[in-house]
Amino acid sequence: MREALPTQLAALRLPGIAAVLEEELARAEREGTPAVEVIERLFAAQIARCREKRLAYRLAQAKLPWPWTLATFPFERQPSVDRAQIRALAGLDFLRRHENILIVGPPGTGKTGIAIALLREACLSGHPGRFYNAQVLLDELYASLADRSTTKLLVQLARIQPLAIDELGYLSLKPEQSNAFFRLMDQRYDRVSTILTTNLEPADWYPLFNNKPLVDALIDQFQHRCITLRFDGPSLRTSAPSTKARSKKAS
Repeated sequence: MREALPTQLAALRLPGIAAVLEEELARAEREGTPAVEVIERLFAAQIARCREKRLAYRLAQAKLPWPWTLATFPFERQPSVDRAQIRALAGLDFLRRHENILIVGPPGTGKTGIAIALLREACLSGHPGRFYNAQVLLDELYASLADRSTTKLLVQLARIQPLAIDELGYLSLKPEQSNAFFRLMDQRYDRVSTILTTNLEPADWYPLFNNKPLVDALIDQFQHRCITLRFDGPSLRTSAPSTKARSKKAS
């Protein structure tokens, strides 16, 4: 019977139990553990394996471009970033309040690094977040017009919690992209949170979208429930040569 157990567990797709089965059975024989305690430990191992698998899936689906975390972000080299405020945001209350985060600052000041770190914290807490470069997102929205899948794509994107959009700045946009982006932000408004990084103040978004009524509405909605962070310190790409390779990933 004991030899048949691994095959049966494989058939039932219980790899967590299979991984600790021999150890737990040997422990039970050695310590005279009650059967109910052995079963509890086996189930706990399976639950932990399922939790790890779901986490790995969320992190893969998030498409995080670099392994930035709050633990690896060089706060000491970027005095414009309030460490206490960022750690408070990592508590994710802003998600529960459906608030947006707007990170504004010059290139290289760590905007992307903080956005990735907060998105990772959300994934670790069970939220199915996603990272997008702004141009890639806008190109996907534009491409969806060709096969008339825009509505389906918008529905999918409108549910992501949180959605991190990186480097909304000096882009070349077609009117259709601007309209699709506004539709996305409108569908997300007051329902889910968006983390947006940009080197442009909201007042400078008008030339980007070239549509004043649209930008008026976009700014009004996005900033209604919004925490704004402004980074204006030194570029992380040029300071501390010993960590230059890692710093290239901050923007």
